Amino acid sequence: METVEKKFRGRHLLQIADLTADEIMGLLNTAYKFKDVSEREIKKVPTLRGKTIVNLFYEPSTRTRTSFEIAGKRLSADVINISTSSSSVSKGETFKDTVLNIAAMKPDAIVVRHGSPGAPAYAARIAGCSVINGGDGANAHPTQALLDLMTIHEKKGTVENLKAAIVGDILHSRVARSNINALKMFGAEVTVCAPPTLLPHGVKALGVKVTHDIREAVADKDVVMMLRIQTERMQQGLFPSLREYSEHFCLSAKVLKSARPDVLIMHPGPINRGVEIASDVADGPYSLILSQVTHGVAMRMAVLYLLCGGAES
Repeated sequence: METVEKKFRGRHLLQIADLTADEIMGLLNTAYKFKDVSEREIKKVPTLRGKTIVNLFYEPSTRTRTSFEIAGKRLSADVINISTSSSSVSKGETFKDTVLNIAAMKPDAIVVRHGSPGAPAYAARIAGCSVINGGDGANAHPTQALLDLMTIHEKKGTVENLKAAIVGDILHSRVARSNINALKMFGAEVTVCAPPTLLPHGVKALGVKVTHDIREAVADKDVVMMLRIQTERMQQGLFPSLREYSEHFCLSAKVLKSARPDVLIMHPGPINRGVEIASDVADGPYSLILSQVTHGVAMRMAVLYLLCGGAES
């Protein structure tokens, strides 16, 4: 553990490309140890006692913000949550000044979620402490990709050379980009599926296959990741209606029949039942959606522990 800890201490986590495959496996192994902590009667260890973590979120979040908060508290850190609606941002304070003022209070790490791509990277240049990207625009969401890899690894016993499909709003999805990078790092064959209007320009440059047919996308896959339609990021209608979208791109039990018999169904949440995923699939035996949430706490404990240089317990 000490060797892994020294490699990470004081670093930032801004995108999957910041990590090597060996470092990712080190994070997975550390996260498994912390998953055991969350299953104890007393879910707390003293590893980050005396450390301070600030969650600075400019966008709404349930799973990411809450899991970072729980992760920090289970490591005995002091955790401060800042919502822009109740901070000086609502008075006109700039992102730069907000970060500088938080940094002046000497936290050990800042978790940043922001609607603008590159905001966490900018914070990392000026903060003087570790910065973790909690999701920036459509750019990256590294801890989501890490917890997804952990979820896959626990069920498959490996994350190497898998066949994966990512279906939905690829254009606006930071989760898709981070997962593509992470899966490709371990030799996966990744297929993305969406209407043409919900695919980014030049998507094939990411090393993925492209289809507009969900049945073709799901066929013979080990992992199927579904994504919601991010209407809040759309300035104009990119498809006729949610009803028509669901007719062509909703993951139903019928569509799922073409996948492998041990397929894993994943979704970063929040899910829109009946739009991108049918309820019987979301709640079915192949679904790992709630396992992803559980692993989110463990993985974020591992990230905080390694970046903040906690003491091994």
